Amino acid sequence: MIAPRRAVAEFTRYLRTETTGGLILLAATAVALVWANSPLRGTYEALRDVRLGPEFLHLNLTVGDWAKDGLLALFFFVAGLELKRELVVGELSRLKQAILPVLAAAGGMLVPALVAITIGAGTPGMDRAWAIPVATDIAFALGVLALTASNLPSSARVFLLSLAVVDDLGAILIIAIVFTSGFDLIAAGVAVLALALYAFLQHKHVRASWLYVPLALVTWVAVHSAGVHATIAGVLLGLLTRVRPDEGEDEAPAVRLEHRLQPWSAAVAVPMFALFAAGISVNGDALAQVFTTALPLAVLFGLVGGKFVGILGASMLAVKLRIAEKPRGMGWRDLSALALLGGVGFTVSLLIAELALPEETSELAKAAVLIGSVVASLGSAALLLRRSRAHAPVD
Repeated sequence: MIAPRRAVAEFTRYLRTETTGGLILLAATAVALVWANSPLRGTYEALRDVRLGPEFLHLNLTVGDWAKDGLLALFFFVAGLELKRELVVGELSRLKQAILPVLAAAGGMLVPALVAITIGAGTPGMDRAWAIPVATDIAFALGVLALTASNLPSSARVFLLSLAVVDDLGAILIIAIVFTSGFDLIAAGVAVLALALYAFLQHKHVRASWLYVPLALVTWVAVHSAGVHATIAGVLLGLLTRVRPDEGEDEAPAVRLEHRLQPWSAAVAVPMFALFAAGISVNGDALAQVFTTALPLAVLFGLVGGKFVGILGASMLAVKLRIAEKPRGMGWRDLSALALLGGVGFTVSLLIAELALPEETSELAKAAVLIGSVVASLGSAALLLRRSRAHAPVD
């Protein structure tokens, strides 16, 4: 079992990386919006639509697709590593600590989906678009928390991180189940064999990166060719990585890989995806459509209202039924602020919007994601600043 001091150090490192990544992600989003709404929009679209890669492997993709399918696989690999570590040796490994964020995350996925389905009932595309508001963006959420809530108990950060990890797992399952099309059994068989070999090498404690890198690439290509979204390859590889160190080993492979890859995920992969996904039109007509069309309204209310009600409601119900306990040192006002912060969807929500909808409709859905994430960020920041002052030590 990882020593408590080391576990805290790991969590602190994770928080710092995600906070920095959140700021870079914000900058990339701003660049995308300015570029796509300037006279240079043609150059933005031309770059995004350039095709690269071999056709015989079904990899003749646009630059935008490479960012979505390729770079985000690194983000999901890191998410898979974090999820595995939390489940085996972290907060989610102990039922008493895990139950509240797990139930809160479940409520934070179920209620937004129900809100979206209710508001968008009968609208073309809602059979898949209901999944857009179920995700919480961990980088942005932790960034807002770190910037506005310095005096909140550390349990607030642990709760938010655990909730976001479970939320990521739910989003991953939705992507794998809902957005799989044209399933290729041969490619799927290659993917299973590659994953089995990866698991075998991990079990045998093999550490040769020259084996793992080609194996990971084969897995990614096979999953992509099978018709399953390629980011799932990253998650599966992360979940198969060892999280307990061998005797005499300073770090487990999962921790070592997080150290090496998380900065690339947070500072390169996710911002590059945002650069090509967030370039939407924000003129008056487009904004008017967001607030007058059922589908984007469903996404918007699902993120801002559904996430808040789902996370807070599930938490209050779990505590009232004595299934779980509130995090140490936190009150309901603190949890309310964190529940609103859960409405920051962004990365995974933008990804699901692209997967679920044709380009014209996805533009409106992505605009709703951006607006909802901004509203949730600003609202939660105001609440967190007040709660941080309430928790400040008295001189």
